Amino acid sequence: MKVIIINGPMGVGKTTVGKYISENNMGTAFIDGDWCLDIHPFVGNRETKTMAIDNILHMIDNYRKCSVCQMIVLVWLMDNHWVYESIIEGITKLQMDIRSVTLICDKANLLRRWENDRNCEWRTDKWLEISVKSLSYFSSLENSIDTSDLSIDKVADMILL
Repeated sequence: MKVIIINGPMGVGKTTVGKYISENNMGTAFIDGDWCLDIHPFVGNRETKTMAIDNILHMIDNYRKCSVCQMIVLVWLMDNHWVYESIIEGITKLQMDIRSVTLICDKANLLRRWENDRNCEWRTDKWLEISVKSLSYFSSLENSIDTSDLSIDKVADMILL
C-alpha cells in the first residue's frame, strides 16, 4: 500500500490537492495532520507534535489493516525536519511505500489563494505572515512541486506519477 505525504506552507493547497486525489481514486483514505493536533487554543510545541505524529501513525496503521483501503493521502505542514523524519520512519516501519512531495508556490499565488480561502480559521494576517516567511524553507526541500500556475488535477497527476 502507498502513502502519499503532501507537505508545504499553510495556504499552498495541500488539503485541496489531497482531497482531490482521495476523491478521485477509489479506496483512498485522506488524513489531515491538523486533525491529529486539534487542541484549542493551538499549541504547536514538541510534546503536542510528538502526540500528533503518534496519532497519524496509528491512523495510517489502521487504514493499512483495512481491506477496503488501497492508498492513503496525508497532508500536513511539517516545518520541522524531525517531524517529517518521524513520520517517514514510522511509515517505513509499517513496510509501506512512500511518495513524499512538498508543494510550493510564489508569494503572489500564496496571497491569492489565501484571500480565496476565507472559510479556514487560520487565514489571518498573523498566519499569512508566518506562511510567507516559510516559503524559502519549503522551497529548499527535496521533491518540491511549484504549483504557482498549475491546476489541481495537474498537481495531482504529478504527485501520482
